[in-house]
Amino acid sequence: MVTHNKSIAWHYVKDFLFILVGVLSACVGLNCFLLPNNFLDGGVTGIALLIELTTDFSLSILLVLLNLPFILLGGKQISWAFAIKGTVGILLLAVLVHFLHFPVLTDDKLLISVFGGFFLGLGTGCAIRGGAVIDGTEVLAISVSRKSSLTVGDFITIVNIALFAVAAFLVSKETAMYSLLTYLSASKTVDFVVNGVEEYIGVTIISNKNIEIKEKIAYELGRGVTAYKGGTGFGKTGVAEQERLILFCVVTRLEVSKLIFEIESIDENAFVIQHPIKDTKGGMIKKRPLH
Repeated sequence: MVTHNKSIAWHYVKDFLFILVGVLSACVGLNCFLLPNNFLDGGVTGIALLIELTTDFSLSILLVLLNLPFILLGGKQISWAFAIKGTVGILLLAVLVHFLHFPVLTDDKLLISVFGGFFLGLGTGCAIRGGAVIDGTEVLAISVSRKSSLTVGDFITIVNIALFAVAAFLVSKETAMYSLLTYLSASKTVDFVVNGVEEYIGVTIISNKNIEIKEKIAYELGRGVTAYKGGTGFGKTGVAEQERLILFCVVTRLEVSKLIFEIESIDENAFVIQHPIKDTKGGMIKKRPLH
């Protein structure tokens, strides 16, 4: 029981540290790069920046007011623990943006776009790792995707296209274009922080030499592999009447070429399907020692 309680306590401490680092990073991106140079980002943060730029309304208040409805929505659709963490993150960000002031590091517009986006993306990604959000766009996107044919990515893209179009009209075309670059930099940084450098690839293998391939993957490459039965189907040789084993394993993107080479060395006609995996838990993901 004591060990279990310690584990839970460490889990909450780790989440808080992720959220704190995320808020500090986002604050640096806003106060050092975007705000002094009138640049925008995507999502709710971008909308808040646009309103602040055109009305001089306090950005800190806007961050809270615009994100609060989405946090409540997230509480209903995801969990109230998520909503509490998100509220803490957004309130902390609003306070730090208002009271912390950093020196302006550069006036180069390209550097402002790239590094402003980088720090905002780092902040958003760390907050997500801590089980929270500091921008409510994705919460709304999830809600819309459940009620329409739009995917989460489609909805976020539509919102940002509309945002940058309005920015081009109200501010300037140049600001809108640089802000688009900021958004792209932020989104790629979020992907990197959330998914990590070891992006995983799921590989499905269908071959008549499945036993040899399975042993190669398990005993020579040192990777985990799952075999499950497949029924009859249709392929290059016509209708396959007999059952066969279908293999599935997960590797990093850096290991895919090695895996494909080993498969082809056994069966050059093997049917191999690759698909990206957002995250993994449990199992044998890391390579095990072969000796």
